[in-house]
Order: sequence, then structure tokens, then C-alpha cells
Amino acid sequence: MPLILNLETATTNCSVSVAEDGNLLAIKQHDTPNYSHSEQLHLFIQEILKEADIRISDLDAIAVSKGPGSYTGLRIGVSAAKGLCFALDVPLIAISTLKSMAHQVMDKNTDFIVPVLDARRMEVYSAVFNRKLQQIRETEAEIIDVNSFSEFTQKGNVLLIGNGAEKCTEFLQHPNFNFDISIVPSAQEMVKMSHEKFITGDFEDVAYFEPYYLKDFVLQKKK
Repeated sequence: MPLILNLETATTNCSVSVAEDGNLLAIKQHDTPNYSHSEQLHLFIQEILKEADIRISDLDAIAVSKGPGSYTGLRIGVSAAKGLCFALDVPLIAISTLKSMAHQVMDKNTDFIVPVLDARRMEVYSAVFNRKLQQIRETEAEIIDVNSFSEFTQKGNVLLIGNGAEKCTEFLQHPNFNFDISIVPSAQEMVKMSHEKFITGDFEDVAYFEPYYLKDFVLQKKK
């Protein structure tokens, strides 16, 4: 019965959970636009391990949200995960940020789920999943316009979720579009996914693993 620590830092939500055999034992998270991951992440890890009465040496694996998402947030999460893996000599598990978001959708009437994360201006990171949570379109960084995701509205209901969904409402007016901006990536949805990967031995090379940035980091300079 593996004990797995799950770290989610791809967006504004700093989220940490610990699970045993695919069952959630403890979770702590805080969503703030200030990106306080560097101050909160290690504190959250300590708090949930104490709450679950688990020693850090008891962990069997570390799972981390691999992106896409915030460049800085991903770096913080992956750096922490790799450091723990090296220190504890346990495997690293990478979880798709967009797929974990899709797992939060409970509406069985939705034909297509499109997690969208804000990537500045009118650009988003997105992927498309069917109602069985199978990914049917690859992850992309794309600029939203009136034709975005139109091929899916011709086939059924399309639910856009995440912080990038709000900017989509201006352009996507088809009646088959629905939006839920309340969904954020969370370590809670990582629990089942990381357990499945542990059982199948789907691990990353700790030394060479890098977050899935999807596009190059651009430094924003103040005017």
C-alpha cells in the first residue's frame, strides 16, 4: 500500500496531499494570486504529514503536477519533488495538470471537457478530453478566437474549465459552450492518478525530468 505525496504548484493554487493506496489521508491548499508557493509549499508538506501521522521517510513516491502552467510555479514544485526523491531514494511520478483538472468534472452530460489555463493576453494552454476522460486532442498553447474548439461544438456539449475559461467567453458564443472558471488544479485529483502510475511503474528519470512548459519563458520587464 504505497504512501504518495502529491504536489500541485502549476497555477495560483498551492496544493499538497498525501495518500495511501489511492486514498486521500490529508490535504492542504491555498489559492492566492500572489503565487506564495515558495513560502507555503514546504510548510504544507510538513503540516499534512503531521496530520496524517506519517514520517517523511515512510513515503514511497513523490508525485508532481508537470504542467503546463506558471513557469515559476512549476519550477518550485518540480525542484521540491526532485529534492525529496533524491533525499529519500524514491521514484518521481509526473501528472498532467490539464488531465487532473478534467478529473474534477462530474457532469455526465458533458461530451467534451476542455481545461484552459491562462497564458497571458488571449493565449491559453489547453487540451481536449472526452466524457471518459480520454485525451482526444494534444495539449497546445493557442490564441483564442471565434473559431476555437468549433469542431467539437458540432458534435456535442463542450465544457471549458479553469482560469483561462473566462477570457474565452468573449469569443465563444455557440450555445453548446459552457464555462466553469472555478476549477483549479488540485493535489486532490492527483491521488488516484499517481496511485495508478505507481502500480504500473510509470516513473520519471529524476535527474533529467523537466516540467512541461509548452513554450519558452519570457521575462516581463516593467515599463
